[in-house]
Amino acid sequence: MADYEIDDRVDITDVVCPMTFVKAKVAMEELEIGQVLAVTMNDGEPVQNVPRSFKEEGQQILKLIDNENGTYDLIVKKLED
Repeated sequence: MADYEIDDRVDITDVVCPMTFVKAKVAMEELEIGQVLAVTMNDGEPVQNVPRSFKEEGQQILKLIDNENGTYDLIVKKLED
């Protein structure tokens, strides 16, 4: 069982880099500190770039889930505005 509750979700599977992180970041900005965002993204560049970008901005990566269909769910906790 997960030790977090997802407060919001964003699907960036229809977006190409560099807009993938931009769309995810906008969704994160809507959350309060301590809330959790789930980002659904395609395999490849987004799986490498989006988690790294969130870390660089001071957010906490809780989990990266392989949905086994070519997509991943990145679970991120907002620690900073």
